[in-house]
Amino acid sequence: MFDVAIIGAGVIGGMIARELSVYELKICMLEAENDVGRGSSSANSAIVHAGFDAKPGTLKARFNVEGSGMMERVCADLGVKYKKNGSIVVGFGEEDRKTLEELLERGRRNGVRELYIAEKEELHAMEPGLAEDADCALVAPTGAIVCPYELTFAAVGNAMDNGAELLLNFEAEKIEETGSGKDAYYTVEAKDGRKIEARNIVNSAGLYSDAIAEMAGCGTFKITPRRGEYMLLDKTSGNACSCTIFRTPTKMGKGILISPTVDGNLLLGPTSVNIDDKEDFSVTAEGLDRIIAQVRREMPKVNTGSVITSFCGLRAVGDTGDFIINNPKRGFFNAAAIESPGLTSSPAIARYVAELIRDSGLEMKKKDNYIATRRAYHWFRELDKEERNKVIAKEPEYGHVICRCENITEGEILNAIRQNPRATDIDGVKMRTRAQMGRCQGGFCGPHIVKMMAEFMGVPILSLTKKGKGSFMNIQKTK
Repeated sequence: MFDVAIIGAGVIGGMIARELSVYELKICMLEAENDVGRGSSSANSAIVHAGFDAKPGTLKARFNVEGSGMMERVCADLGVKYKKNGSIVVGFGEEDRKTLEELLERGRRNGVRELYIAEKEELHAMEPGLAEDADCALVAPTGAIVCPYELTFAAVGNAMDNGAELLLNFEAEKIEETGSGKDAYYTVEAKDGRKIEARNIVNSAGLYSDAIAEMAGCGTFKITPRRGEYMLLDKTSGNACSCTIFRTPTKMGKGILISPTVDGNLLLGPTSVNIDDKEDFSVTAEGLDRIIAQVRREMPKVNTGSVITSFCGLRAVGDTGDFIINNPKRGFFNAAAIESPGLTSSPAIARYVAELIRDSGLEMKKKDNYIATRRAYHWFRELDKEERNKVIAKEPEYGHVICRCENITEGEILNAIRQNPRATDIDGVKMRTRAQMGRCQGGFCGPHIVKMMAEFMGVPILSLTKKGKGSFMNIQKTK
């Protein structure tokens, strides 16, 4: 019997598990996919939003500002890359200026610090690559960037280091409540027949959080997937701008952005289109053309020809216009409809959900041996030459480079397979280490990684997948 079962191991579920693992509780995370963070947490803008966009008085506004203030410390504790590069919302003309003034006032009401409007001369000094007719911008110095999937892995891993359990490929199909009062508990059954019992459930199932709520008898909201397509440019374009650059927002969101990443690339996107299919991660020619057109309008010299990959993320948009974080019935807690600024808000949401669970009557005693920090996946590449040589002398696999584009070693890949939560497929290694994320996108290192994983895990090469669920890397032997 678990004290708390968290359905969905994205950044929200991972942060909640980490927050709860501070206490003497038996916790499990139930994830439908082959790895954690496979939904919105792996395909978003990677922005720590300052908090000027959300409507004052909403949960989005509250947790955005709180989460933004917490994020730098959280990333330091978890060994996650974080850079406070600031963000700007660029305006062209008087209509845009009016919108920026409204955002300025909204941000101040939300409690965002240091906001101001920059005029043309200062704006172009900050970002020389902007189009000449960009004449003003809202400047948010507290804006930042992170690696979203690295944050998810680290939060889940830290929770596991503190005793939380992770069940993968656990696609919840039925939730039943048994008993009443203090003796009540839930049984969650997966499609493959596995079952767990828990006194409390946290619904952080992203796109499927409405379905999970329905199973629990709390189906009062609907989630609509919103497609967001992105283009990732090579590191040769990574210095095109220093800030994260937004256009003035619309009712569909913050619009297409231009942003450096913490790993030195340049990210363009996303588009924003509501769709019906929660499994449709397709990238469209129309979407990419729209991104290119807007980027050329804002920063004409950005080399959109240096794109190395494109991808699509789906945002879980609720029908209430706000995050849905509540306790609608005994022992059941929603952390649903967490669209943008969900990544930024995640540590604050986790803290709030833990408070809701405590207030519901669950005894929560702090551990004496809680592990608050975690070693970064990228620790080896941050060492100087002398320090690297010392490591290689003890562990020779760190001296063998597997991914030439990103300079990732065999030791780092093996670490990704060993460290909680363990990578069990090829994309799992990719997201943890950046091996396969360079110009060749795994063309050179991919076969080496497949061979390494098969040997280390003791499984046939033909059984390894790219991303679980039948996505086999090899179909048959040719020799």
